[in-house]
Amino acid sequence: MHAGTHPGSRYRRIGLAFAASWMLCSAPRCASVAAASAESRAVPPPIHEVLIARRGWHVDVGLAVEALGPGLRPLAREFPGARYLFFGFGDLRYLLSQHRHGPVLLAALWPGRALLLITAIAGAPEAAFGASQVRRLPLSAQQEERLEEFLRAAFAVSLPAPPYAPGPYEDSAYYLAKARYSAVHTCNTWVAEALQAADLPIRSRGVLFASQLWRRVARLAIARPPAAPQERAVSCRAAAARSDTPPSSGRSAVPPRSSSAAPAGSSC
Repeated sequence: MHAGTHPGSRYRRIGLAFAASWMLCSAPRCASVAAASAESRAVPPPIHEVLIARRGWHVDVGLAVEALGPGLRPLAREFPGARYLFFGFGDLRYLLSQHRHGPVLLAALWPGRALLLITAIAGAPEAAFGASQVRRLPLSAQQEERLEEFLRAAFAVSLPAPPYAPGPYEDSAYYLAKARYSAVHTCNTWVAEALQAADLPIRSRGVLFASQLWRRVARLAIARPPAAPQERAVSCRAAAARSDTPPSSGRSAVPPRSSSAAPAGSSC
């Protein structure tokens, strides 16, 4: 012991050092444990988002089945096992024609009855359409509700209702649409209207082609990154299961049930 050092003061210093080190080591641990406990008890808020998928010259809009409200939930029951529902719009004459030649294409330019194409996806949309052909935009709960109201009002029938006709591949179906199709109100115009109804900063006026809509959606995707990380992995098996039919071809592919929206013929 050094001269002039009182034994009591030395013990006090040791005690203070020990207490300080205990507080520094234990406080973060207690905080992390408390935070983890709180996180385990808290229910994560639902992730609201809209998915936009491009199929050649046609664009679809999609929603997660688990997030659907009462207006569209009856439709989801028609597709058991689906994780996502995609909605497309097109000319009735063109979609149901066996031979999509010149006269049919010209007839589609004049206002006429339209169909909604509902496509059910059991896996990741990126695996069905291709990762580069899918955009995800975050929405608030109110925006998703407005989008669902638009989609529900697009049907010419009350849901639940049987389809107007089978779709071009498995897990798809056609329903009569309330709106009419024309050269100035195409499938892409309709999707832009849906996004506009969701209060997204996009204008439907002047949108006729998929390329026009896709550029506007791409700008939105940059300005509005996803609200939370989600699985984007596309397995080799799922990628191999995709149809080799080009999205812009006139043929109708019948892809596997696990990826029923593999690129097929355009819907408009």
